[in-house]
Amino acid sequence: MLLNTSQKLYKTARHQQETAASAPTLVSLITLKLRSTGNKKTIGMADHFIEIKIPQQRNYNNINNSSPFPSVLSPNPATTATVSRLAEKVRTQKPFLDSLLLKAGSVLFRGFDDVKTAKEFNDVVEAFGFEELPYVGGAAPRTNIVGRVFTANESPPDQKIPFHHEMAQVPEFPSKLFFFCEVEPGSGGETPIVLSHIVYERMKHKYPDFVEQLEQHGLIYTRVLGEKDDPSSPIGRGWKSTFLTEDKSIAEERAARLGMKLEWMEDGGIKTIMGPIPAIKYDESRQRKIWFNSMVAAYTGWKDDRNDPVKAVTFGNGKPLPADIVHDCLNILEEESVAIPWQKGDVLLIDNWAVLHARRSFNPPRRILASLCK
Repeated sequence: MLLNTSQKLYKTARHQQETAASAPTLVSLITLKLRSTGNKKTIGMADHFIEIKIPQQRNYNNINNSSPFPSVLSPNPATTATVSRLAEKVRTQKPFLDSLLLKAGSVLFRGFDDVKTAKEFNDVVEAFGFEELPYVGGAAPRTNIVGRVFTANESPPDQKIPFHHEMAQVPEFPSKLFFFCEVEPGSGGETPIVLSHIVYERMKHKYPDFVEQLEQHGLIYTRVLGEKDDPSSPIGRGWKSTFLTEDKSIAEERAARLGMKLEWMEDGGIKTIMGPIPAIKYDESRQRKIWFNSMVAAYTGWKDDRNDPVKAVTFGNGKPLPADIVHDCLNILEEESVAIPWQKGDVLLIDNWAVLHARRSFNPPRRILASLCK
């Protein structure tokens, strides 16, 4: 069936969550352009995908975002025989997918049976053509699996990972994130996501003076790293893997390039001080301000034997953050978030300029892999 390009599938008001049927429908952005060539039909730009509506999605209807969040794409049965692999679909329809990601902020690929392993996930990541980002300066313990694919944060399953933009505490951060579900969680273990500009708008409305201070002063992040990785901590990455070297002088050079100050500890560990660094950024591609920081994650989650989360993040002038406002920001993040249960083979693409993400605690097994892109 051909869809009129002006057809609107989603008209609900901003902040209203639509309870949606699970049956697949053609996404409003996808116009089937089957062009007759004698008795043959050629495949149009985005015929390989259909969008399925799932109950967890939210719908926003304003000038900046009028698509479901996230967008959820599955194979179109009518064209699966023509192009079966997701990586091939991505290569042939990259402009469409770029446009959809710009509009939705996040895209979940579900039901692509050819993506079962880390190697097949790596093929999908490479098909997008984004440049790889070396994981220098990040806090999470990770293990390289194959190619550009790493484990996601390896902290214990009973620990939650609070909302954050990936590597928002350093100046060189990824613009795109990929997550892949290799093994479904026993229970829990969702990766909640939330639109950053919505968080900014709500915080600006409720706490204008606080947001003004953030915009004026930024934030300082302080973290103490051991020499080696500590898998028991969500921020347990040691300084050797953080700076990808065992040489202290090289670590100092790489820290300096990030604008990070280092203080060496007697036990071989290191204190890192980053900032002041902006807490609010402007997303040029979407023309809006975003809540681009790790304030809540640091204040509520940077806790282990070496770190006190209350001291982990301050205003850029060194003054402490008000605990009540930080915790209310966490409430806002939860209220606006979407948490979709993982299914084996899911690939989640996130625009790090548009979306914060988190991790819920879970019962094993669970294996989520990740890849970071410039």
